[in-house]
Amino acid sequence: MATAKKAATEKPAAPKTATRSRSKKATEVPAQKLRIKVRAYEHKVLDASVKQILDTALRYDAKVAGPIPLPTEIKKYTVNRSTFIYKDAREQFEMRIHKRVIDILDPSPKVIEALTNLSLPSGVTIEVKMI
Repeated sequence: MATAKKAATEKPAAPKTATRSRSKKATEVPAQKLRIKVRAYEHKVLDASVKQILDTALRYDAKVAGPIPLPTEIKKYTVNRSTFIYKDAREQFEMRIHKRVIDILDPSPKVIEALTNLSLPSGVTIEVKMI
């Protein structure tokens, strides 16, 4: 009977909250992704090369995020029309650099090999980074 009174007077155990264990987090390997930055002066050439990259990645069943258009970088140059005199007569020129980003999630070696063997037009610059 004493145990029954003691059990009645005790507070019920607080429910255990779900906590993340730090040991599991340390053993998890973060998913790798391949980030491809493509730059060109002409947007039509850029879009064609991005389509070629996407077709190659999707051919090998890779998960693709993008293409994400980045802001166009505009470089402006002002030049005098003539030397010494007529300083108010000037010409302005600009260069537009169009950019796109493509992320390939968990790339397989076949995808990486296919992308390295890809031939793109001469005006397109590619920067590949493993994150």
